[in-house]
Parts: sequence; structure tokens; C-alpha cells
Amino acid sequence: MNVVDRFLQYVKFDTQSDGLTNLTPSTPGQMVFAEFLEKELQSLGLKDITLDENGYLMATLPSNVSKKVPTIGFIAHLDTSPDMSGRHVSPRIVENYDGGDIVLNEDKGIVLSPTEFPELSHYAGQPIIVTDGNTLLGADDKAGIAEIISALDYLIKHPEIKHGDIRVAFNPDEEIGLGAHKFDVERFGADWAYTMDGGEIGELEYENFNAAVAKVTFAGRNVHPGYAKHKMVNSMRVATQFAIMLPRWETPEHTEGYEGFYHLVGIEGSVEKTVLTYIIRDHDRDRFERRKKEFEHLTRKINKEFPECASLELKDQYFNMREKIEPVMHIIEIAEQAMRNVEVTPKVVPIRGGTDGAQLSFKGLPCPNIFAGGLNFHGRYEYLPIPSMEKAMQVIVEIARIVAER
Repeated sequence: MNVVDRFLQYVKFDTQSDGLTNLTPSTPGQMVFAEFLEKELQSLGLKDITLDENGYLMATLPSNVSKKVPTIGFIAHLDTSPDMSGRHVSPRIVENYDGGDIVLNEDKGIVLSPTEFPELSHYAGQPIIVTDGNTLLGADDKAGIAEIISALDYLIKHPEIKHGDIRVAFNPDEEIGLGAHKFDVERFGADWAYTMDGGEIGELEYENFNAAVAKVTFAGRNVHPGYAKHKMVNSMRVATQFAIMLPRWETPEHTEGYEGFYHLVGIEGSVEKTVLTYIIRDHDRDRFERRKKEFEHLTRKINKEFPECASLELKDQYFNMREKIEPVMHIIEIAEQAMRNVEVTPKVVPIRGGTDGAQLSFKGLPCPNIFAGGLNFHGRYEYLPIPSMEKAMQVIVEIARIVAER
């Protein structure tokens, strides 16, 4: 089975995670998928295969050299985003893409167009896997899983390629920020690892956002509106006042590169009570801390005008892994060399988001992120150029070879 066949098989599993269940894995479909992968790893002949009660699947491809070689790992996540359904995914391969619009769903008028997604034109002439417009595709991160397992299969079938011990892991709940929380780094036992969870071909990432979530709760007082003067406190109106006090241009739709932002992700409101939920992001740790301080400042400001109206909950989610990768930059150099060896130009870029690798790096497992090949993750316009997926698989094989050679 090749990497494309594996991917098309994997997307049939509904593994959408859910941040409200307080379970690990957060949804049963992830464990179903993990059990399927466990059987596949067994059929390939991998060793030390373990699947724990939390849905963390690990395995080893043993070394085929006599000398001591660092143990490296490759990691991908089982779940797909809660942002859009991953049930009944119906992928389609557009052969020899002509560079124009791709009609995903004629009945609903859903079109994947290079006018709206300019990167699409880069893949003219290539076969591309797309959705039917009703679900996401699941390249994030089932492409990564397919690439890792296909690379292991290739190494098993080509024993002339020398490699040390290779550890692989497939974990749940990355999309809700919990993928690394119960990851047993000591049991995994790798010197370093790579998550196969990046975007378009060539991406190599060892910087990510510092991240926090802020929940601001506004307590109001409801009085009949006909007699409300100097009595009513409309929590929705106060919440709106808070929201417009934040910098207007420091939002996701106005920022790029290393620019951080405040992102309003949820509103629940009535006159009596309103809750605003934000995510706070910045690559620079000092600016990140100042952004959190801004929430504290604005909460105090609101309470000065409306006493005891606003309360703030701030919670850090993850931090920029750069500080953990810089002391071991050879692992980045190896990945860059592996890409060049398979005729892929490395694109070292900061992640405008998070990755399991960031949390794992702070748990003692340096873990930069490599492209899996997909684009437009988390929605109906997601697509996956097949040559990008094939190149990602080749990069894994080449990293294993380079580490053994060095």
C-alpha cells in the first residue's frame, strides 16, 4: 500500500476532537483509529508496540546497524479539528490540476479557487486531493500519519538503507491543545523527534507562538427596561466596551509573520451575564507577557467604571519552543539537508499557531515540525498535493539515513 492509498483509507475514520468532554482521548473515534493503526504496525513487523488507555500509540523500527546511533522519533496526531466535521469525508483526486477553479460541490456552489487561495496555483500540473465541500479533508494530520507509516514500510523493504532505532508515536487531541499533556517522553525514549504536522512543502518550523487563553466574565443587573435608569447594568454592553478597548489592528486578520494578536473566539451573553473568550498569541515572550498584562489592566479599568462587574481568568497554553531547539540546532540542519537531498527547498518559518512539538520540547524532547503537505487546514477548502505528501515521506527516510551515517 502506498502513501496515497493509506491516506485515503485513514480519512474514513471520524476522529474529530472535542474540548468539552474532559476525556482522553476526547472522542471515541480516535481510539478506534489508534487500534486500527496498532494492527497495521503489527503487520509491518514493528517492535515495542504499545497503545495506552489514553490513546497514545508508540512503536519501534529497530536499528539495522551495529554502531551506536541516536534514537530519533516521528510523531503525528490522530484527531482532526473541531472547527468542521470530519465525518463521512469523501475525498477526490483531481488529476493533473489545470491551475483554474476546482468545483468541490456543484449543488452547493462550493468552489476552490486560486483567486481566493493563491497558493493553489503553485500546484498546477500536479494531482491534488480535495474534499466534496461538506467536510474538512483530514490532511491535518492524517497525511503525517500516512507519511510516517509509509516511510517505515519503505525502510523495512529497503534494508540497504542504514538507520538507527526509530520511534514513532500517534497521539490524540492535538487540535484542542492536549496532544502532549499525557505523552510519556521517558517511555518514548528518543533523543529528539519531529512532528509531521506542518503545511505546504518545504516548511520546517522550530518557532511557534507563546499562547494563553483569557476568559472575561461580566456580571450585569437586569431591570425592566422601562424603569432601568441608573439601575440596569447590561453585561453585553459592558463586554462590548471591553472588546473595543483592545487594539483594533492586532487581530488575526490584520497580522502575519512574527506579529502577535488578540483573537476573540467566543461570546455568550445576556443582560445578566456575558463571557468573552480570547486567545492571546505572540512569538516574543516579553510581548506575550505584556499582552496578558493588558487584559489585567482593562479589567481593572472596566471595574473602576462598573464596580465588581468584570472578572478575568488567564491560563497559559504553551510556549515558543525556540529556546529549547537552539541548543540542539543540528537537528534542524539534519532536516534541512534531508530536504535538499530529495530536491525540496527548506522554508524555515515561524508557526503562527501551536504544535505538540512545542509542549514536548518543554518536556525534554526537542521536537521541531516538518511539512505534511496539506493546505487550508480545518475547513472544506483543505487540499493535499500528492507530490508534497510523497516528498514528506522521502524526507523521513532521508533523515533516518543521515542520522545513521553521521
